[in-house]
Amino acid sequence: MAEISTKPYLLRAIYEWCTDSGYTPYLAVKVDAATTVPMEYVRKGEIILNISYGATSGLKMDNDAIHFRARFNGVSRELYIPVQNVLAIYANENGQGMAFEVNTTASEAPSSAPADAASPSLSAVPNGAGEPAAAPEPATTGPDDDNEPPKKGGRPTLTRIK
Repeated sequence: MAEISTKPYLLRAIYEWCTDSGYTPYLAVKVDAATTVPMEYVRKGEIILNISYGATSGLKMDNDAIHFRARFNGVSRELYIPVQNVLAIYANENGQGMAFEVNTTASEAPSSAPADAASPSLSAVPNGAGEPAAAPEPATTGPDDDNEPPKKGGRPTLTRIK
């Protein structure tokens, strides 16, 4: 039996946490031929989408894809996002959420491959020995290197560390 991916379950859990906490859930998506989104809003092969209850209609988060209707510049559009193409889901207000590695998008995956070849990599998940998996190496330079307190105000951003 093929292994079932945890990614769609984690996406639904973070979405539910965002809505229960009063936050606005946002999705970062890698756009390819299998993704149906308004291309005029795609930047650098990615799109950020507000998937809150008020911004969507008929939101359905299946194990294979997320689909819903949303308005862009007043025009209702049907969106289809393969779960495999989701880069992150997070709360817009504070940036808390989860990022995923997308090694193979839905249009690049062979038809015989499992539905989700890219599994989330979580640094706090125990490995076989019951110890946490190794955390990724910290970047040599970054916003925390100058030991200044974070700036207040402004819009939160999601930072992906590879």
